Amino acid sequence: MEPIKIAIQKSGRLNEDSLRILKDCGISIDNGRDQLKAAARDFPMEVLYLRNGDIPQYLRDGVVDIAIIGENVLFEKGKDIRVSVRLGFSKCRVSLALPKSVDYSEIGDLDGKRIATSYPNTVRHFLDKAGISADLHIINGSVEIAPNIGLADAICDIVSSGSTLFKNNLKEVEVLLQSEAVLAVSPKIGEEQEGILRQLQFRIESVLRARQNKYVLMNAPNDRLEEIIALLPGMRSPTVLPLADEGWSSVHTVINRERFWEVLDEVKKAGAEGILVCPIEKMVL
Repeated sequence: MEPIKIAIQKSGRLNEDSLRILKDCGISIDNGRDQLKAAARDFPMEVLYLRNGDIPQYLRDGVVDIAIIGENVLFEKGKDIRVSVRLGFSKCRVSLALPKSVDYSEIGDLDGKRIATSYPNTVRHFLDKAGISADLHIINGSVEIAPNIGLADAICDIVSSGSTLFKNNLKEVEVLLQSEAVLAVSPKIGEEQEGILRQLQFRIESVLRARQNKYVLMNAPNDRLEEIIALLPGMRSPTVLPLADEGWSSVHTVINRERFWEVLDEVKKAGAEGILVCPIEKMVL
């Protein structure tokens, strides 16, 4: 079987998170330091470590079959490329920012301004929709310094925590795009590789589902059991097992992390005791 070729960012946070999710999917990568190509030991996969900005073209040309890539890069350079799975990590946003000293009330304030960016297509798309004309200066790296040296009036760049903007005396004024890592698919992927992709997608979705949930066990008095069960969201229904101690049961369920603390507070008030919380490694529905 011809292995599926996957592109991963050569270095940085996205590289680490990409390798972590593959490992959680049971895929071990034999890669040495500075190696640009590696094979998986236990899955028909070959990994190519590439520059993030080059990956859309490699997908389009069919050099790689799939890639883990930031949605921001895909929007900028590969809007025609299909997304298979949204991966939920490496979240950021593409935003416009101005010096803090500059007043800003609406998008029209950018009309005629000079904007420094590494995302010209994204900025142009946003400005065209708003009917705004601006002079774009394309810069690769250190975009945030442009207003301080007089090169531009504003910038557009990726923002995570906002600390880089703060350090450079800039303020975020418009969010153009919310981004996260995605699994992207080449339009030239072969039929055999599509089958491997389906296997990979199944594994990834099981891992992502597990990350979103916690396995919870608790002891409940039988006279409060119905009330406690009514508070639990479970996958289908909670599992209830009798305890050796008469009048008590052990209740097992799965709780989504977004509601986790809220549900725990409620069941505790309803009489649940000895609550244990466990991570879930995989979750297959």
